[in-house]
Amino acid sequence: MPKIKTNRGAAKRFAKTGAGKFKHRRANRGHKLTGKAMKRKRQLRNTGIVDDRDQKSIARMIPYS
Repeated sequence: MPKIKTNRGAAKRFAKTGAGKFKHRRANRGHKLTGKAMKRKRQLRNTGIVDDRDQKSIARMIPYS
């Protein structure tokens, strides 16, 4: 059985947690931060958990994580 190639783009964007779920960086934190409220920017610092509906497809893209 051949090895499965890892999707390198997905590997850079997602990381597996101890519980086996995937976490990701939140969007809208790259630029134009002056128009956003401090509360919103503070909340965007935290990582998010990938929705349950998408867990299986990401696990397929990152098979050896």
